[in-house]
Amino acid sequence: MPNNGVTRVLVVDDSAYVRKVVTQMLSRSPFLEVVGVARDGREALDQVAELHPDVITCDLIMPNLDGVGFVTEQMARKPLPIVIYTARDLPEEEERKLRGLAESIVLKDARSPERLVDETALFLHRNAAKLPQKQRSMIESLYHGVLEGKKVLLVDDDVRNIFAMTSVLERFKMDVVSAENGRDALNLLEQDKEINIVLMDIMLPTMDGYETIGAIRQIAEFEDLPIIAVTAKAMKGDREKCLAAGASDYISKPVDADQLRSIMALWLRR
Repeated sequence: MPNNGVTRVLVVDDSAYVRKVVTQMLSRSPFLEVVGVARDGREALDQVAELHPDVITCDLIMPNLDGVGFVTEQMARKPLPIVIYTARDLPEEEERKLRGLAESIVLKDARSPERLVDETALFLHRNAAKLPQKQRSMIESLYHGVLEGKKVLLVDDDVRNIFAMTSVLERFKMDVVSAENGRDALNLLEQDKEINIVLMDIMLPTMDGYETIGAIRQIAEFEDLPIIAVTAKAMKGDREKCLAAGASDYISKPVDADQLRSIMALWLRR
C-alpha cells in the first residue's frame, strides 16, 4: 500500500467503452487511482510490470490472452488482488478456480459499476489499519454512523472471545447477541428478525462455521445477510472455503478492530 493511502488500480478490458466507464467510476473514490488500462491479458502483464498497481480489475473475454490466462499467469509471477468483472457465464469448476486466485468476481449488470467500486475499495478497507491516520479518518467519515444501532450476531464457542469481541462491537455502538454453536445461531436468526450482520467463527463444535453458514444460506430470507467468517489464522485456501460455504467475507484472528469496523461498515452500507 502506498504511503499516501491511495490504492493504484489497473483496468483490463477489451472494450474501450467499458474501460472508460470503469475508470470514471473508480476515479470518483478518493482512495482509488486508475494508473493504467490494458486491452488484453498480454498487455496487462506488461502494464503490471511497468506500473506496479495494488489491485487489478479484469474482464474474462479478451483477445491474445483471456482473463483466465492472465489471472493464472499473473498469480504465478506475483500474486495481486484481482477483481474479475465479466458478463460471461462461468462454469462451476472455472468459477471455483478463479475464486481461489482472484479477490472477487463481479458480474456485469445494471448495478455492477457501483459494486465494482465497492469490491475494489474493499481491498483498501481490509488494509485500513496500515494506512496513515489521515486516510483512516477519511474512510471512517465515509461510513460514519453506519454501524450505530445495528444488531450483530456473534457466533463463537469460547466465552472469552465473545466477551472480548462484544466489548469491541459495543464501542461501535452496535447491539450484540451471541451464540456458542451453529444450532443456537440458526435459532436466534429465526427468532430475531432485526439481526443485520453475522460474525461467524469457523472452528465450532458439532456443526462448524462452514456448515452453519451453508444452513443459513438455505433460508431464503437470509440469502443476502452479510456473514463475515472469522478464521483462526490466515491460511491458503481459507478465503475460497469461506466464500464457497456462502460467507460474504472473512477476517482472521487476532481480529484487528479497525479492519473489522471497515469490513462490516462496507457490507452494511450495501
